This record gives sequence, C-alpha cells and structure tokens, in this order.
Amino acid sequence: KDLVIVQLNGLYLKNVKHVQYCVLLKVCILSNNYITNIDALQCCTHLVKLDLHGNQIQSLPAPVFWEGMKELNLLYLHDNGIGKLDIVRSLSFCPNLIGLTLFDTPLSLRKAYRHIVVNSIFSLKALDYYVISDEEIVENWKLPAKYKSFSPSLFLDFCPAPRKEAIVEENINVVKDIISKINHILAHHSPVVIVQRWIRGYLTRKRL
Repeated sequence: KDLVIVQLNGLYLKNVKHVQYCVLLKVCILSNNYITNIDALQCCTHLVKLDLHGNQIQSLPAPVFWEGMKELNLLYLHDNGIGKLDIVRSLSFCPNLIGLTLFDTPLSLRKAYRHIVVNSIFSLKALDYYVISDEEIVENWKLPAKYKSFSPSLFLDFCPAPRKEAIVEENINVVKDIISKINHILAHHSPVVIVQRWIRGYLTRKRL
C-alpha cells in the first residue's frame, strides 16, 4: 500500500491485477510487456505518470476510470493495438492530461487522427512529440511558419527512456520538467497565450 513507484518494464507481464493494491502509486511504468487490460489500475487515483507503451492493448477502460485519474499528467500508449476512436472519448474525461502518445498505433493511421484527438481532449498540450499549435485548435486559422503545426519549434521529445532503479522524486521531477518545457514552448509559440500575456500585463499596469 505504501508503494509510490512501480517500474516493471520488459518482464513479459500479461496482467496488472496486483498493482491495484498500490493505492498511493504516483509513477507506473509497465512498458514492453504483454498487457491487454488495465482496468485493475482504477484504484490508483494518484497516478501522475502512466507508461504503457509497447504492450498489446486494443481498448481502454470506460470514462469513469479516467474521471478518477485527477492527477494524471502524462500517458504513454504508443506502440499498442489501439484502433478505435472510442478511446479518445474515454480519455477526454481525464481532467488534467497534458501529454499523450498514440503514435505507432492503428488509430494514428486514421485520417484526421490528430485533429480529432486534439479537439476532444481539452486539457491536452502535447501529442506525439509535438506541442499542440493554435492552428490545430482554431478552425481555419492560418498562421506564420513559426506558429504552424509540426513546426520544429513545437517539437518536444517527452518520451525519455526510464532509468533503472529511478526513485519517485526523480520521476516526478522529470514530469515537472516536461510540463515546464511544454509551457515554455507555448509561451513563445502560441499567439493566443502571447496575446493573453500582453492583456494580463496591460490590465496589471492599469491597476497599478
């Protein structure tokens, strides 16, 4: 019950039923296994980072599962068998999801995949190596090159390889660092955020 980090990657695991007892879990790394179902993780409501990439997951739990994940910021699902758009609706109930990976899945090959994901999960700021641009959110808004979707300035590798025997503080700091980098990119390459900052600055100066 006192465990806050579980790192069991590449161990041929087929289920996660024993992880459900880790109710204080904050970081869970279960990558490169044979997992197909993650319903047992519903009790782990303190998760900040969940890494499930490289498994055999084809479907995800219902919205009620993700509603309880109020602290989850980073979710790694790439290199799985996920192919249905229903999973996007389920993930939209995760209130504070900031970074998500779904590349190398059947879903990522669908037409307008990124557009659908970006405009369904409102808290999301980064998807598959790229911070989400304003152009992807605001319909028919054409922006200069530096602000456009997939601009090099929006690239961010937020899939660092987990260190063996990493302590929870180190993992939490990695999560904070990734979120800080995402916010820094948005602060300089999101016209909406830039205008909001100007307006807040103007209103503050006016009050003073």
